[in-house]
Amino acid sequence: MQHKRRIQLIQPRLQLRLILTFLGVSALALALQFILFTASLTRLAAELPADGPQLIEQVPEHVLLVLLVSIAVLLPLTFFVGVVVTFRIAGPIYRFESYLTDVIAGGKPADCRLRKGDELKDLCELINRATAPLRNRETGPAVLERPDERERAA
Repeated sequence: MQHKRRIQLIQPRLQLRLILTFLGVSALALALQFILFTASLTRLAAELPADGPQLIEQVPEHVLLVLLVSIAVLLPLTFFVGVVVTFRIAGPIYRFESYLTDVIAGGKPADCRLRKGDELKDLCELINRATAPLRNRETGPAVLERPDERERAA
């Protein structure tokens, strides 16, 4: 049974940072495209025997239109793809955090499972193997201390 996501952004800080990185790379690529396209057309117009100056005057506005259309299509698409892709990573991280919090609190959750298509499945399996002894204990709740807390208590 497939579970529906209840949270729009699972790890907003992580996801937004990744999405903004995707958007920045896309914007940089579009700016480079604009510069190279303009330079290429200007060079071509300068080599024309006639009407070169007229073409040089019109190049910036036409290339700018191409840039704006590219931005209007590519950046929203990049944002959408970024959200979808980051869910494949942020979702499992959120699941690991809540799962480990439950184990630390002494709970005995079933094996950690991820959705179809999620990343980090090997890490999920490793977490299952690492927490199995704690989850299978018959005695009271497992209390995990940090190493520095044990040193202070001694």
